[in-house]
Parts: sequence; structure tokens; C-alpha cells
Amino acid sequence: MYDLIGDIHGYAQHLKALLTKLGYTQTAGVWSHPERQVIFLGDFVDRGKFQLETVQIARAMVEAGHALAVMGNHEFNAVAYATKDPDNPGQFLRKHNAKNISQHEAFISAVGEGSALHMDITNWFKTLPLYLDLPGLRAVHACWHEPSLSALDDFLDEFNRLKPEAWTAATRKGHPVYEAVEVLLKGLEIKLPRGAHFLDKENHPRHHIRSRWWQPGTTSYKNTAIVPPDVLDSIPDDEIPADLLPGYDGKKPLFLGHYWLQAEKPVPLTEHIACLDYSVANEHLDDNSQPGKLVAYRWQGERVLTPDHFVWVS
Repeated sequence: MYDLIGDIHGYAQHLKALLTKLGYTQTAGVWSHPERQVIFLGDFVDRGKFQLETVQIARAMVEAGHALAVMGNHEFNAVAYATKDPDNPGQFLRKHNAKNISQHEAFISAVGEGSALHMDITNWFKTLPLYLDLPGLRAVHACWHEPSLSALDDFLDEFNRLKPEAWTAATRKGHPVYEAVEVLLKGLEIKLPRGAHFLDKENHPRHHIRSRWWQPGTTSYKNTAIVPPDVLDSIPDDEIPADLLPGYDGKKPLFLGHYWLQAEKPVPLTEHIACLDYSVANEHLDDNSQPGKLVAYRWQGERVLTPDHFVWVS
């Protein structure tokens, strides 16, 4: 059976506390459980103070057979940031601009940009699958989307890892591989009706919204939009066409990270889907925020998920 753990973001102290709470112990530097295995849902790095230790704990568990892991968008970004662009000498697959440098600062500071350690860790990130489809459950960082999975068929190896030759395409906006990876690792975006838009934090007009794609049944653009509360009134309340939100088949329980949820007590998104990202890196709380948590789901083989199986540390 599996214990699934959400986004850690360099919070190794929380990870060790959660593993202890779940009954794992450390022997010769590797955490393990006599009967259970962890599945990490990605986003090991960026933000927290214990970048290297977080990766070392997860990697040691995976390599010793005590854990599985999927790639998060932060691991994908870290690989692209460290990989030279074959079509543009002197450039990298992820630009080294101010925004990206700031995002990766905690990780780069911990490993040393361009060092042997940096390359070793990013090479390990490349070994992480984009998704897991196991006999009893599925895991992906942000979105299970059959059209995107199909688009990647020829670009993944037998372990659902990006093939070496696919990385360039995966970073080229507009390429089908890029678009598919974006959905799996960042979520499903849908286009707003003609004429509708909202302004982002830099006052740029946006015509697409990140969606709560897991919501069953008919819903509106406003109800499904993942946007800051102050722009929600800019989102139309029109009904979304059925073909824009493909939903989830529910054949197996599905576990996600990514969505930076906040709640006093974690609960499933639906009876078949659970998000385990509860904002562990949320250090700048306001009066309406819940303290960040590192959250696990203790899966016992059930198809219908239950709030009773969530375990967390704050």
C-alpha cells in the first residue's frame, strides 16, 4: 500500500516529521516502512530552506525501492534551466531572466549553479515519470488529461519519462509536446468566451483561465476559474461547453499536487480525486489564510477516497 505525499518545496524538516508520523524510520540514511511505500507527487525544490536535504531524502527512498515519484513543474523547470538550448548557442531551454532566476534562487544557492552536484540532481529529475498509472491508483502532478497523455505517446519511454530528444520540444511554446506537458504539470487552461478577459498582477489581459477541471457536471467559467479573488468578478458566469472540461473517468483514485490549497482539514476534491498540496511553503499568512501543511494520503486500496486517510504536519 502507498502513502502519497504532496509538494515539499524544500521543507525537509516537515518531510521528516510527516514520515515519522506515518511510521517510517531512517536506517543508514534511508527512510522506509516495513509494509508501505511512499509516492511523491513532485515539486521537491524552490522556496524552502532545505532544498538539498529534501532531494536527498526523496531520491534515497526512490533509489532504494521505498518510494516512487512523479515530476512536478518545478523539477521540469529546473532541468530546462540547466539544459543548454541546442538551437540557440549560449542560451538554455529555460531563460535565465530575472523572473526565472528569482524562482530558482533557493535551489541554485543550495547546489551551486553549474556544479557537479547541480548536474547530478537535475539528471535525476530527468528520470522522474510524468505520471504513474498503477494497478490501483494514478498519480500526476497537476492534471490527468487523456488527450495530453495521448499526445505524448511517442515522446515518453516505457517508464513515462520524457525521452532525451523530447526535451527541446517540451520547452517550445506552441509545440504539441509543450502543450501536453503544460497540462499534466500545471493544469488545464480553457479559453474565456469571446470578448472576456481579466488582468493579471502585472495588468496584462488574460483570455484563458486555469480550471478546476476535476469538478463533475455542468459548471460556469467563474465557478471553475483558479484566479485571485480580486479578479473573480471579471470572469463571466456563462456555462462552459461540455467539451472543454473532459472530466475524469473515476476508474481509479487519482492523486495530485500543485494547487496550493488551504484548509483546516484536507478533504478529497471528489470521491475519486485528492489534491495533497496544502501550501507548506505559505510563510506569509493573512487573516484569511490557514497555516501551511505538508499532507499525505494513507491509501489502503479503496476506490472511494475518505477524509479519514489524510495525515499532515503543520
